[in-house]
Amino acid sequence: MTRSRVRLGVNIDHVATVRNARGGAHPDPLRAALLAVEAGADGITAHLREDRRHIRDSDMDGLKNQLKVPLNFEMAATDEMMTIALRVKPHACCLVPEKRAERTTEGGLDVIVGQHHLQPYIARLNAAGIRVSLFIAPDAEQIRMARTLSAPVIELHTGTYCHAFDDGRTDEVRQELARLQQGAELAASLGLEVHAGHGLNFGSVGPIAAFPEIAELNIGHFLVGEAIFSGLPAAIGSMRTAIDAARP
Repeated sequence: MTRSRVRLGVNIDHVATVRNARGGAHPDPLRAALLAVEAGADGITAHLREDRRHIRDSDMDGLKNQLKVPLNFEMAATDEMMTIALRVKPHACCLVPEKRAERTTEGGLDVIVGQHHLQPYIARLNAAGIRVSLFIAPDAEQIRMARTLSAPVIELHTGTYCHAFDDGRTDEVRQELARLQQGAELAASLGLEVHAGHGLNFGSVGPIAAFPEIAELNIGHFLVGEAIFSGLPAAIGSMRTAIDAARP
């Protein structure tokens, strides 16, 4: 497989988290998104949660109206979010699991258990010309079900790998990398576009970006945190360098 350039999607959720901690309008997630694009982001990701803990409905409207790059709308498979997605018409919708008590998305969507619930949402988004992605674990049966459900894209959950990497658990890192690589290979063989994300940083991103099947990486929390110290353009530039170094 040709080692094409990996797209970088920047998730701006946690700019909104900082804004909402104080109330008001600062810092503005839209301003962060536009700055991220200037710095080299290929797309912008935003998760409109049911409880609106960070991104708000008005943020999604602003992003759609002003961005010149693809907008990836992360959402739970609910009627409320479907209505908003069909109104906003983002480039893509990534269906993710969502629990009210979680701090962040804790794992992949179980598309096997949820197949009958998910199928009509995927069909409606596909019919509206919105590209559907399913955020799933690198499990063969989950990947095959994503293909059965006619989702053109999967995003592999890299959280388990990243936690092991950050903790220095080298055996688990090798095991998780093998799972992710096998998952990416299977998905590509089934005709799915393969994305990945969750918990990636400057150190852990290279081995994932090196997989030739990976078309896009979505990274947010680390970049927003790093921006406190170096600024958002510098953080994105360093991430872009780390990703590109993995694709000689």
